[in-house]
Amino acid sequence: MRKQVLEINKRFGEEYAGKYVFTELSWAKRNRIIQKHTKYSPTTGQVLSSDYVTIQAETIMASLKEQPPNKPITLEKLLSEDSEKGIPVELGEIFSQTVNKLNAISLEETAFLSEPSADKSQTKPSQSSASAKSSAGHQDNSQNSPPKQSSNSS
Repeated sequence: MRKQVLEINKRFGEEYAGKYVFTELSWAKRNRIIQKHTKYSPTTGQVLSSDYVTIQAETIMASLKEQPPNKPITLEKLLSEDSEKGIPVELGEIFSQTVNKLNAISLEETAFLSEPSADKSQTKPSQSSASAKSSAGHQDNSQNSPPKQSSNSS
């Protein structure tokens, strides 16, 4: 399992200075985080919405194995919209880039995670079997050919 060590100086404040160790997540852990914060259509399975900020924050926390003794990084701080209670934006970006690189999140996935899912579907809708049968492009020959026998060994 790969790991990345970051030494943060005092430029973000004394509170954040120190050593941070991030480790690569398992495929299962990463996908559980994504599933937890993504809503899917029960009928089509398409993504209805995803909380990308929470997905990224939980990925950072899951990858973060060591931090300075005062434990300056918490999920609450990563998710805070209050600049006084949250972490500095640039520090959050450093953590995000480190974790994304460590967990091999591709540029395409990063772009997907930064787009609103409700605006653009990442999958094309498939034809239903009824519309596929009625399309003029394909003629169903099942009436002309005899049914195939299946050989079950039970």
